[in-house]
Amino acid sequence: MGSSSPPPPPPSPPPHALVLPYPAQGHVIPLMELSHRLVDRGFTITFVNTHFDRARVRASQPGPWADTGPLRLVSIPDGLEPRADRNDLGRLTLAMQEHMPGHLEELIRASSAEPEPERGPLTCVIADHSMAWALDVAKKMGLRAVAFWSSSAGLLATMLDVPNMIEDGTIDTNGQDRYLT
Repeated sequence: MGSSSPPPPPPSPPPHALVLPYPAQGHVIPLMELSHRLVDRGFTITFVNTHFDRARVRASQPGPWADTGPLRLVSIPDGLEPRADRNDLGRLTLAMQEHMPGHLEELIRASSAEPEPERGPLTCVIADHSMAWALDVAKKMGLRAVAFWSSSAGLLATMLDVPNMIEDGTIDTNGQDRYLT
C-alpha cells in the first residue's frame, strides 16, 4: 500500500498592479513602458486612463481592440465635459482631484470583489506623482502604493532642494539668483 501525497496547491496569481498616469504624453508613455517591463517580469497590469485618453488610444490602433492578456486598459472619467479643453492643465488637474478618487475607489473595489482568475486581486498601485491623491485611495483600500516620477532625477533633486536654496540665500523666493543681480 503506497502513500499518496496531497495534490500541490494551485499556483498563486501573479502580482497585479494598477497603474495610473497623469493624462499627458510625457507621463503616459513612461508609465506604459514601465508596465510592459513589469509584464515581462510576471506582473499583470490594469492601466487606468481617463475616458478621453482611452478613446484617443483606441482610435490610434488599427483593427479590433482586445482588453485581454496581462496588460488591460480601463478608464474612468476625469470630471470634465467631453468637449472641454484638456490643454488647460490647471483646470484638468482640479477636476481630476475632485472627481477621480471616487471612481478609482469603485474600480479597485470591483476588481477586488470579482478578480479575474488570470489576473488575481490587485496587489499594488503605481501612480504618477501628479496623481498623488491616488496614493491616499490605495492606502484607504489596503493596497501598497508608490509614486512614479517621469522626469529626470536631476529635475527632482533640484525641485526638492529649492527650499534649501531659498533658506541659504542662493535664490530668492521669486527664483532669482542673488549672484546674477
